[in-house]
Amino acid sequence: MQAFTKLTGIAAPLPKANVDTDQIIPARFLKSISRLGFGKNLFANFRFKEDGSENPDFVLNQEPYRKAEVLIAFENFGCGSSREHAPWALLDFGIRCVIAPDFADIFNNNCFKNGVLPVRLPREICEKLMEDAKMGGNARISVDLERQVVVRPNGEEIPFQTDPLRRHLMLNGLDDIGQTMQHAPAIDGFEDRQRAAQPWLYT
Repeated sequence: MQAFTKLTGIAAPLPKANVDTDQIIPARFLKSISRLGFGKNLFANFRFKEDGSENPDFVLNQEPYRKAEVLIAFENFGCGSSREHAPWALLDFGIRCVIAPDFADIFNNNCFKNGVLPVRLPREICEKLMEDAKMGGNARISVDLERQVVVRPNGEEIPFQTDPLRRHLMLNGLDDIGQTMQHAPAIDGFEDRQRAAQPWLYT
């Protein structure tokens, strides 16, 4: 998993509440267990018309938001099913941070496990950040996980809180497998001892 320390990038405003995982990545696209390739169908029902052409009114089809790395939304982002494909799709598109007043629990957990940082900020702050984002590509937003602040284009710093363990894992790029591999010497030692004591298990 790619570590998350500090990100400065274009932020896309999505002024919607209750954006569920089927809106993030519709079920008809869940045909792969690879984490790659889902970005092209991120928010497909919003981004594309029935004939497959782009919807010019949707923010991610507009410049400069095609290259957004931060998404700003409203309450209960990521509700609905527990599909891990939702953060996969965000990450594959290029979005590494979602800022909203709150998140559905399973989506929130899946984000941390896949290198997407969910940042909780009050609704009124999200509204201000959306107004900043509407200024375009020159109004970049910084998200600093080390210092736990979001920095507006005008320099104002907005603090946020992250669970200390999850912050540590994100800063060091450790997913579940990465955490396990930190104990590789102990695991190898156990296997060596077991192989010596019970060799028939390894034949």
